[in-house]
Amino acid sequence: MGTAERHRAPQDGGADERAAGSPPEASEHDVPAAGRDARTPARAEQPQKEREAAYRPLWTEEPARRRRLPDPVRTAAVRAVLVVAVTLILAMVAFLCTLAGSWLAFPMVIGSVAGTVVATWGVLDVWVTRQVWNQRHGVVSAPSSTARAMRRERRRARRQGRSAERAQERIGRRGAGQLSHS
Repeated sequence: MGTAERHRAPQDGGADERAAGSPPEASEHDVPAAGRDARTPARAEQPQKEREAAYRPLWTEEPARRRRLPDPVRTAAVRAVLVVAVTLILAMVAFLCTLAGSWLAFPMVIGSVAGTVVATWGVLDVWVTRQVWNQRHGVVSAPSSTARAMRRERRRARRQGRSAERAQERIGRRGAGQLSHS
């Protein structure tokens, strides 16, 4: 941040001195303490509305482009990233031990191979967990979602069950067990 930016940046969350009405050539550092009172008001004397009007947030909140991953998928992804990171560290240590001619090179190579197998499993676990979650909870964007069709069938079955129940109640109220009107 250069000198010009430092002079323009508000300190202590207060308003910018130039924005508050002082001439552009006079800054807080250029004006002596006795002369400053006559030209610009002190920060404590500035009205609250002026300070709020000059306040500019550091960033603005924007809505996320994509929704957050479901919890089981996120857990599997974090686990996979950790396993892959450890495997890469093992591989790097194995490589450096090999270059140095250390006895630790062979165990590290074996550990790297085992880590590669586990890392592959971790990545596949993320993929399978995501597919299972999508199938169970439905995908909003896919119109032919399996879960959506299953929900539709369950709703239809519930409606038919309720209508059959109502029909039985109506029959029971009419005749109360009578077969004829005799």
